Amino acid sequence: MPVSPPEIRRPAPAAPLAAPPRTVPRTATAGGPEHTAAGGVPGRARCVRRALRLRRDDAEVLCLYLATRAGLWIMAYCSRWLFPADGEAHEAAGVLTPFEHWDWGHFLHIAQDGYFPDPGPGSGDSPGAGGGTGGDNREAFFPGFPLFLRAVHLVVPHWTAAGLLISLVAGAVAVLSLARIARHHLPDTAGARRAVLFLLVSPCGIFLAVGYTEALFLALALPAWLAARRHAWALASVLTALATTVRVSGLFLAAAIALHFLLAARADRSHWRRLPWTALPAVPPALYTLYLHAHTGDWMAWKHAQERGWYRDFHAPWTAWSHTWDSAFDHGQTTPYAFMFQAELVAMVVGLALLGLLAHRRRWPEALYIALSLWALGTSYWYTSIPRATLLWWPLWIGLAHWAGRRPRFASVYLTLTVPLAAVFAMAFMTGRWAG
Repeated sequence: MPVSPPEIRRPAPAAPLAAPPRTVPRTATAGGPEHTAAGGVPGRARCVRRALRLRRDDAEVLCLYLATRAGLWIMAYCSRWLFPADGEAHEAAGVLTPFEHWDWGHFLHIAQDGYFPDPGPGSGDSPGAGGGTGGDNREAFFPGFPLFLRAVHLVVPHWTAAGLLISLVAGAVAVLSLARIARHHLPDTAGARRAVLFLLVSPCGIFLAVGYTEALFLALALPAWLAARRHAWALASVLTALATTVRVSGLFLAAAIALHFLLAARADRSHWRRLPWTALPAVPPALYTLYLHAHTGDWMAWKHAQERGWYRDFHAPWTAWSHTWDSAFDHGQTTPYAFMFQAELVAMVVGLALLGLLAHRRRWPEALYIALSLWALGTSYWYTSIPRATLLWWPLWIGLAHWAGRRPRFASVYLTLTVPLAAVFAMAFMTGRWAG
């Protein structure tokens, strides 16, 4: 497996988003992977040990991560007492109640009963939890997180605690991986910590702490990207395949890594023998499609569940923008929904700006990942979940950390603006008031 040995000095950091262009050597790809020297590469076990070894910088990142988790738990404790569902309550809700809202119910039901309990989804007459006309449209959710949840539940009897444990561990892996990716792009070690901090206190940072898919996806996707940088294509493909079991975004990651592979193979033809590995991430979605078809007779059951529950039928990008704008500002929605639609618009603008910067810097694999994400999210009837998707855009957090390193005031401004938003979003989720 072609990976760079630990004794090789790490090459100069790849150009961050705002840095001046530089020439890419023939042996490098646009993403700036590490390269191996003549004379051999370390074995697979040695690579794993190297990846698992914690350095002092990693310990500082973990301390930052745990501190922010403690802050969210304090908010959860306060929300139970200050904002009860019943304004006349004399007893606080359960300790884990603040984390048991919205999509958590879908993942829990899938883990407990599978996708097609008796009676199956779509057989009821009452409105679905996702907004559909019948059933709960649980087919819209990929099986990766529910499978992890069911496995951890064998050891942790409480379902919510099991989900929180998955996100806690996965989030730690994710921030360590983000820090290591950032070190390839930023010249100072503090830059990696800034990237992690900016992610953790971003407005939707709460979703990395609850029983949702974001933390688990990042725990697979970011190590996959690190493996691709080192040209460890087999490992990158396996991790990406696991990521595709968690979210459809795994397919966008697979496309980005495939482009990364093509750029590397163009520079070094020896990579072509690893080409079959790039097809592996397509296997889990294909198996899930076959499973749904076997139970529903519908090859597009996943997509149709998305359409029924969340209005994700295709519309032109400008039409989706218009519908979202009208919902945000034309007073047709209740104020909580209108506010969330405003957040969707802001997140789309951020995503388009990020895509433009990546294309300008010729960071084509990352640009493809962001472009596919924006296309998928920006062609529904209206925008849904784009602010949450920003958590998965790791080039954004590295780019912001780079700017903060060059302009010290930027970090203060960013934290001053986003920490209150993060607190508001977290409290809205914990009190069941998210989007209405």
